[in-house]
Amino acid sequence: MQQEKGILDKEKLPRHVAIIMDGNGRWAKKRNMPRTFGHKAGVEALREIIKMSDEIGIEYLTIYAFSTENWKRSAEEVGALMGLLLEYFTKELEELHRKNVRIRILGDIDGMPKGTERQQLALHRAIDRTKENTGLTLNIALNYGGQQEILRAAKSIALKAVNGEADPTQLTKEAFEQELFTHDEPPVDFLIRTSGEFRLSNFLLWQCAYAEFYITDVLWPDFNRDTYRDALLAYAGRDRRFGGA
Repeated sequence: MQQEKGILDKEKLPRHVAIIMDGNGRWAKKRNMPRTFGHKAGVEALREIIKMSDEIGIEYLTIYAFSTENWKRSAEEVGALMGLLLEYFTKELEELHRKNVRIRILGDIDGMPKGTERQQLALHRAIDRTKENTGLTLNIALNYGGQQEILRAAKSIALKAVNGEADPTQLTKEAFEQELFTHDEPPVDFLIRTSGEFRLSNFLLWQCAYAEFYITDVLWPDFNRDTYRDALLAYAGRDRRFGGA
């Protein structure tokens, strides 16, 4: 039986939502504004999506904030993004903590380039401040790449094998997953990508093995509670078979 239009059934919500927040630059260009203007608007959209995820009972929300490839962008744009990151955690950390949100960073924080020391400190502070929280887990993929994450996990297992701490012939899927940034978390149920692009962009390649995909032409700064609800309603109407008939 179909759900009443616009009403979210909590029993049909995904446990783990991942979002590729795409379209900030195009959103700004349409308004004859610099890309940084779009990134600022994107942060405002993110605030609302985090709030709604918490309110409706999503357990895990993973957002693609900054990939390992994004360092190739102009120094001006990277600087603006890093500034927004610092501003976000400075302003929002205590509010997120009060709401029992746990913050995890997926990616190599300490491998970020010189000049991002304040951002690194803010990230470590956010992790430590919220580590005991039991509400929404907010994963922020930052200085992150899916291929790099899998390679990192493989190297860790190989090192354990060399040191006699593990038998590679007995390696299981579950043991491998414990080496990922998302260890102890469920796989992604629902992947949303804004701006109409049909690609994963090196995001959560392992975790999205059986994720349902939702592509919308809406640019990220325009993605709001209504469009998020539409996406979740679409997910609720799907029949997930996980490779079965």
